[in-house]
Amino acid sequence: MSKTQTDRPAATPASKPPLSPGVRRHLGQNLRTLYADSLSAPVSQRLEALIAQLDRPKA
Repeated sequence: MSKTQTDRPAATPASKPPLSPGVRRHLGQNLRTLYADSLSAPVSQRLEALIAQLDRPKA
């Protein structure tokens, strides 16, 4: 009888080794590069309207 995915114990965050500082630095640099264009792009009118709704106090 073979084990299936449901037969294995679930991995918990504590059981996984943390990422090394070098790997975290590499990921951070690549994510910043990937999202740099998105962060410098103008915000659409629709998104501005949604953000304005969040700023309004609830009645």
